[in-house]
Amino acid sequence: MAHKARVQKEDIHPDEEAAAAKLWAVYVSEAEKYDRSLVESWKSDMEGLLIFAALFSAILTAFLIESYKSLNPDSGDLTVHLLAQISQQLTASANGSTFLIPPPHSFTPTLSSLICNGLWFMSLGFSLACALIATFVQQWARDFLHKADIRSAPVIRARIFSYLYYGLKRFQMHTVVEIIPLLLHGSLLLFFSGLVAFLTTVNTVMTVIAATVLAIVSAVYCTLTLLPLLHLDCPYRTPLSGAFWRISHGLMGFWYHRNPPHGTAHEPGASDGSGDTLELHDETMVEAMSRTALETRSERDYKALVWTVKSLADDAELEPFIEVIPDLLWGPYYRRYAYEAHICGLIHNPDTRLLPRIKSLLDSCYTGLLPWDASQRRIITCYKAFWAIASLAKPDRSSEPWERPGSVYLGVLWI
Repeated sequence: MAHKARVQKEDIHPDEEAAAAKLWAVYVSEAEKYDRSLVESWKSDMEGLLIFAALFSAILTAFLIESYKSLNPDSGDLTVHLLAQISQQLTASANGSTFLIPPPHSFTPTLSSLICNGLWFMSLGFSLACALIATFVQQWARDFLHKADIRSAPVIRARIFSYLYYGLKRFQMHTVVEIIPLLLHGSLLLFFSGLVAFLTTVNTVMTVIAATVLAIVSAVYCTLTLLPLLHLDCPYRTPLSGAFWRISHGLMGFWYHRNPPHGTAHEPGASDGSGDTLELHDETMVEAMSRTALETRSERDYKALVWTVKSLADDAELEPFIEVIPDLLWGPYYRRYAYEAHICGLIHNPDTRLLPRIKSLLDSCYTGLLPWDASQRRIITCYKAFWAIASLAKPDRSSEPWERPGSVYLGVLWI
């Protein structure tokens, strides 16, 4: 096996590696941006979790110092019991009667005390485990970035990036990172549950208040967990959202496999009768979000374009947007209709006022403030945009190819 790998390595000629350097440089550029943003986000998340886990552990320890005493006999009660026994002995001696010493009182912690301390010690263990794993993740992230930067040659860096990234995927590093906040959330839930058990023997009103807070927090947490499953554009999620997504889609895939809709097959890609495919049950939340974002996007695209035009404050920012309008409406030989409604909407929308803004951009060319070449380029851009917008009035949508007028035709049409 080693001989085979050695032969494969020797088969790659150095000239071929040099020729591929530019190709791999592109990969390194893209991979470095993705990997660095991913690892840096992990590091920043771990810093926040470490601070919270440290503060929470300190608060929880203060509660435990008070609660663990209930697991042992109270020294004050023992003192009172011994004093009472001595008093009874003295009374019996004075009366000349015999006093039988009772057997030692056996101590048994109450059920609420056992539940409270058990939940709080588990909570402290989860919190400390969260802090420990978060520290490890920070070290692993720094080690990842260091290993990725040890070589400067594009081919070598590309292979190191690929090797390390697929190592992350192979050993489920993403899952480990998702488990850390889950541990902290579980620790909080155990703390509130233990607080309810602790207050049970203290005061009924306080117990009801703590139980109400716990119920509200649990309801909000469950809502935040399930909302992303119902609405993929929801910004809220919890570490359990991904797990519930995989479980629900796994059950759906199993159901469709056992009970395929009428007229469908078990082969991958078979339609389920609603226009979807059985393969959709295997996609992740991110993949489902990306797919949904590309479907029924017309209204969102228009809102994005309106926001873009409104945000272009000066002429230098507006000019690149105006420059692409002819290419949106015209191809080399045919009209394009995908963005026709969007451009019409921008024209008639009182918030964007596209035509007056193009006219204002054209007037800026005659102020003498622009260099001659920049002014001529802007004039051509504005006239092309006017011509393309004017072509929206043409009612003919036949499939016959139309010749796209050039700058000469623009002069004839507009001057």
